[in-house]
Amino acid sequence: MAAPIFTTSRIVEFRDTDAAGIVHFSVFLQYMEQAEHEFLRKRGLSVMGSDEHGTLAWPRVAVNCDYRGSARFEDTVEIELSVDRLGDKSIRYRFVFRVAGVEIATGTMTTVCCREDGQGGYQSTAIPEWFRNKLNASPRP
Repeated sequence: MAAPIFTTSRIVEFRDTDAAGIVHFSVFLQYMEQAEHEFLRKRGLSVMGSDEHGTLAWPRVAVNCDYRGSARFEDTVEIELSVDRLGDKSIRYRFVFRVAGVEIATGTMTTVCCREDGQGGYQSTAIPEWFRNKLNASPRP
């Protein structure tokens, strides 16, 4: 069962724009990560955490963004996040970006569940059941 759609927004800051006053393409990737963090926090989760088995982390292994329009300084960008695929070890999020109701970009980001291996590194591991359960839960107020 996929998690419900999560929506958040960002007001475009001047620092996010290029010389033409348009949001720089790389900022969309930052918006994606910020939306993911907010989505997880609302469910009592994080991209860095731990349980009785040790430290968990969620490195990104793939990201893409297709641009169809633009956003400018002080526009409000609505960001819709949904879980596109929940695998054994990975999550692929889907993002839709809108300004004033008009879709300006779509993207995906894939993260892999990893545990600290005790030697300073991380190894991929199955997503814990408790994480899956919270991921599919309704957000906290």
